[in-house]
Amino acid sequence: MRALVRALVQRVSRASVTVDGEVVGAIGAGLLVLLGVTHEDTEADAERLAAKVRALRIFPDEEGRMNVPLGDRDVLCVSQFTLYGDARKGNRPSFVAAAPGEQAERLYERFCEFTDARRGVFGAHMDVELVNDGPVTLLLEMP
Repeated sequence: MRALVRALVQRVSRASVTVDGEVVGAIGAGLLVLLGVTHEDTEADAERLAAKVRALRIFPDEEGRMNVPLGDRDVLCVSQFTLYGDARKGNRPSFVAAAPGEQAERLYERFCEFTDARRGVFGAHMDVELVNDGPVTLLLEMP
């Protein structure tokens, strides 16, 4: 079975990423996306996931129901290889399913281009802050 592209998508009131004490990306209302990439993922997978994220109807309409897509709201995307952590055996996760850095960075950048996302710093130790709106958090897995 083919591994899945994974993203944790959080509807936020605001979010930011800090590296070495400097804010490198920040948004107001919108989506914080934690993106995981695996070995078999392709540019087409990144583009399909980006289209799905943009089309998700998870913002409230006039009646308060989740029925409105992203629209003009912002996206902040953070690379997150730990979404492929496997802790089924033992207590230390294995990350062998995560794509190697060069491939993961290329697909991360592709996803960010298609969502017009602000970004963290790929491969850096990042402090991520967010105010979850709702809270609304979805795990997307796309074949």
